[in-house]
Amino acid sequence: MKAEYINPFLESAKIVIEQVIQIRPSTGQLGLKDIKFVENYIWIQIGLNGQMNGDIVFGLSEEVALKMVSAMMGGFVISEIDEIGRSAISELGNMISGNASTMLFNQGVRVDITPPKVIHSATAAGFVATQALTVPLIMEGIGVLDIQVLVAS
Repeated sequence: MKAEYINPFLESAKIVIEQVIQIRPSTGQLGLKDIKFVENYIWIQIGLNGQMNGDIVFGLSEEVALKMVSAMMGGFVISEIDEIGRSAISELGNMISGNASTMLFNQGVRVDITPPKVIHSATAAGFVATQALTVPLIMEGIGVLDIQVLVAS
């Protein structure tokens, strides 16, 4: 597993979040950690196929998701993650991953991404316990978005 695989997703996430949510996130500590799917969390899973195979997973608490969706909707306060909220979070993951795949392509790494899958419960995730490269993005006044890269090759 190469640490440089996470950098395009990290850079893309910063750019997209700044454009869509109007906040410049700061980067937490890069690390290797066990993936634990906990309840009251939302996961956005995007498959990677090509020269890189695996998944990119964005994890955020429901509270952070609500704040992000509210910001994406111009400040309209969202009190629950409904179909529109899931769609907004899904699109955020899609934008980040699409930009990251373009960055990877420009670095000579060809990769296709699958449409995002929003997972709202740990049991629905279907992942076996594994380790991933992870880095938190800290958004002032909103919370933390975890970026986790699970790369098979």
